[in-house]
Amino acid sequence: MSLVTPTINEDYIPISCTFHDRLEDYSIRGSTIAVRYLENEEFVEAEAQIADVYAKDGADFAKLRLTSGSEVVVRLDRLLSVNGFDLPTAC
Repeated sequence: MSLVTPTINEDYIPISCTFHDRLEDYSIRGSTIAVRYLENEEFVEAEAQIADVYAKDGADFAKLRLTSGSEVVVRLDRLLSVNGFDLPTAC
Protein backbone atom coordinates (compact mmCIF):
# COMPACT_ATOMS: atom_id res chain seq x y z
CA MET A 1 0.00 0.00 0.00
CA SER A 2 1.36 3.40 -0.91
CA LEU A 3 0.69 6.73 0.76
CA VAL A 4 0.06 9.84 -1.32
CA THR A 5 1.32 12.84 0.63
CA PRO A 6 1.77 16.45 -0.34
CA THR A 7 5.02 18.31 -0.42
CA ILE A 8 6.79 18.20 2.94
CA ASN A 9 5.50 20.83 5.40
CA GLU A 10 2.39 21.57 3.34
CA ASP A 11 -0.49 22.20 5.76
CA TYR A 12 -3.69 20.21 5.46
CA ILE A 13 -6.61 22.13 3.98
CA PRO A 14 -9.93 20.71 5.22
CA ILE A 15 -12.36 19.66 2.51
CA SER A 16 -16.06 20.44 2.30
CA CYS A 17 -18.10 18.62 4.96
CA THR A 18 -20.67 17.70 2.31
CA PHE A 19 -17.97 16.16 0.12
CA HIS A 20 -16.55 14.31 3.13
CA ASP A 21 -20.03 12.87 3.77
CA ARG A 22 -20.24 11.80 0.11
CA LEU A 23 -16.92 9.93 0.46
CA GLU A 24 -18.18 8.13 3.56
CA ASP A 25 -21.36 7.18 1.68
CA TYR A 26 -19.33 5.69 -1.19
CA SER A 27 -17.28 3.79 1.39
CA ILE A 28 -20.33 2.35 3.17
CA ARG A 29 -21.96 1.31 -0.12
CA GLY A 30 -18.76 -0.26 -1.48
CA SER A 31 -19.29 1.63 -4.73
CA THR A 32 -16.65 1.57 -7.44
CA ILE A 33 -15.88 5.19 -8.24
CA ALA A 34 -13.84 7.22 -10.70
CA VAL A 35 -11.28 9.21 -8.73
CA ARG A 36 -8.73 11.86 -9.67
CA TYR A 37 -6.01 13.00 -7.28
CA LEU A 38 -2.54 14.50 -7.15
CA GLU A 39 0.45 12.26 -6.50
CA ASN A 40 3.90 13.85 -6.55
CA GLU A 41 2.35 16.86 -8.30
CA GLU A 42 1.04 14.66 -11.15
CA PHE A 43 -2.59 13.91 -11.93
CA VAL A 44 -3.73 10.32 -11.35
CA GLU A 45 -7.03 8.90 -12.60
CA ALA A 46 -8.25 5.54 -11.33
CA GLU A 47 -11.24 3.35 -10.62
CA ALA A 48 -11.43 2.37 -6.96
CA GLN A 49 -13.52 1.53 -3.94
CA ILE A 50 -13.11 3.62 -0.82
CA ALA A 51 -12.12 1.11 1.84
CA ASP A 52 -11.94 3.68 4.66
CA VAL A 53 -12.17 7.40 5.42
CA TYR A 54 -10.36 8.44 8.58
CA ALA A 55 -8.51 11.20 10.44
CA LYS A 56 -4.90 10.94 11.58
CA ASP A 57 -2.36 13.51 12.79
CA GLY A 58 -4.63 16.47 12.04
CA ALA A 59 -5.56 15.47 8.49
CA ASP A 60 -8.22 13.35 6.78
CA PHE A 61 -7.41 10.38 4.53
CA ALA A 62 -9.11 7.85 2.26
CA LYS A 63 -7.81 4.35 1.74
CA LEU A 64 -8.56 3.46 -1.88
CA ARG A 65 -8.72 -0.11 -3.16
CA LEU A 66 -7.87 0.26 -6.84
CA THR A 67 -9.42 -2.04 -9.43
CA SER A 68 -5.85 -3.13 -10.24
CA GLY A 69 -5.79 -4.78 -6.79
CA SER A 70 -3.39 -2.38 -5.11
CA GLU A 71 -4.25 0.03 -2.29
CA VAL A 72 -3.32 3.66 -1.91
CA VAL A 73 -3.94 6.15 0.90
CA VAL A 74 -4.74 9.67 -0.27
CA ARG A 75 -4.88 12.74 1.93
CA LEU A 76 -8.30 14.21 1.19
CA ASP A 77 -7.03 17.64 0.16
CA ARG A 78 -5.13 15.87 -2.65
CA LEU A 79 -8.39 14.64 -4.21
CA LEU A 80 -9.50 16.55 -7.30
CA SER A 81 -12.76 14.79 -8.15
CA VAL A 82 -14.80 11.72 -7.32
CA ASN A 83 -17.34 10.34 -9.80
CA GLY A 84 -17.21 13.58 -11.75
CA PHE A 85 -17.82 15.81 -8.72
CA ASP A 86 -15.02 18.32 -8.28
CA LEU A 87 -13.70 18.68 -4.75
CA PRO A 88 -14.90 21.89 -3.10
CA THR A 89 -12.82 23.29 -0.25
CA ALA A 90 -13.76 24.39 3.27
CA CYS A 91 -16.39 23.07 5.65
